[in-house]
Amino acid sequence: MSGVASIQKIPELQRRILFTIFLLVVYRIGVHVPTPGIDGVALASFFDRAQGSLLGLFDMFAGGALSNFSIFALGIMPYISASIILQLLTMVVPHLEKLSKEGEEGRKKITQYTRYGTVILSVIQGLGISVGLENMVGPTGIPIVIAGGWGFRLMTTLTLTTGTVFLMWLGEQITERGIGNGISLIIFAGIVCRAPAAIFGTFSLLMAGEMGIFFVLALTVFMVAVVGAIVFVEAGQRRIPIQYAKRVVGRKVYGGQSTHLPLKVNTAGVIPAIFASSLIMFPATIANFIEHPVMKVIAGQLLPGKMLYEVLFVGFIIFFCYFYTAVMFNPRDVSDNIKKYGGYIPGIRPGVKTAEYIDHVLSRITLGGALYVSAVCVLPSILIAYYNVPFYFGGTALLIVVGVALDTAGQIEAHMLSRQYEGIMKKQRLAKRR
Repeated sequence: MSGVASIQKIPELQRRILFTIFLLVVYRIGVHVPTPGIDGVALASFFDRAQGSLLGLFDMFAGGALSNFSIFALGIMPYISASIILQLLTMVVPHLEKLSKEGEEGRKKITQYTRYGTVILSVIQGLGISVGLENMVGPTGIPIVIAGGWGFRLMTTLTLTTGTVFLMWLGEQITERGIGNGISLIIFAGIVCRAPAAIFGTFSLLMAGEMGIFFVLALTVFMVAVVGAIVFVEAGQRRIPIQYAKRVVGRKVYGGQSTHLPLKVNTAGVIPAIFASSLIMFPATIANFIEHPVMKVIAGQLLPGKMLYEVLFVGFIIFFCYFYTAVMFNPRDVSDNIKKYGGYIPGIRPGVKTAEYIDHVLSRITLGGALYVSAVCVLPSILIAYYNVPFYFGGTALLIVVGVALDTAGQIEAHMLSRQYEGIMKKQRLAKRR
């Protein structure tokens, strides 16, 4: 609370926070602006049946924009997909790997490639969605598209692509002129906006007598405990001690201090859960569109709460945790940088042995992080399916919300600390003048 009170004393931080809130409000307004040519009632009925499928997952990240089929229906997912593709290509394409090591200029070039990739993916997805909608009907047999044809396809593709590009611009503006990571905050806002509906639904069950007051209190305490556990693990680090040797340059002595290399318990973040969900829900979504008894059985087994789904989900999360960590963190590069600046890990030889030691430690903590992500992601579906507990406060969405909240709070704290340092330096300069 003292930190919140300190924000009022920093006008620049206030402007950044208000600017961020304003752009997020613009985003939420755009979610309710529909794309022309769609029967909204038939589309809403169709998405009621699509919960738990790949469409439901995309709708969650789009903040309900896909079920409304608004101008932001694609959300920010094409940008995220393009960013992940560029990150993976950096490991295999020498030109991109060279750009990633060129500092600010290289980062700007990769960002430019990401924007181009976002437009290309948006056009492909927008055209695919427009063609798919022409063949869909609501539960009552009413076509979702009022008047199909290439006119509708081109208009829809242009609208959805423009909406995604605008969201990408909003995210970049928040990152540069606001507070926090803009892209993450847009996803954060889309998920959090559903919280009031979940709270109202729980309150309705309580008023109807289907849930007891003590059960609701126990459920609330359990939710708080889950959030606390996520915060604890997300902040968890394995610190590898590093010692730097003393160097004499002229008359000055450099180095000689001890520091550490922090390795996060959950290095991969929420990306493995997103990949795993998409990979499992894709065949389930395809099976829903094929009228065959075998495909219906497959689609039924690949729903959250089913044993096959949960086993595959946990297995894919563990696999992608290791895969994405290996892509994002290169122990050999870290070892070379430590050796370049005269550092070493006590008891470990510099070079190859240091890289092997870092890789060994990272592999061990990645297993713990993967099991933690798996537990959080499967918790809601297990409680709902096997114990009939209306626990909607968990899973991939909660990992994203807590992670973004921690990152944003950290940036706010960094702004306040930098302001305090500026005040201390100003007082020292005034004291010297006296």
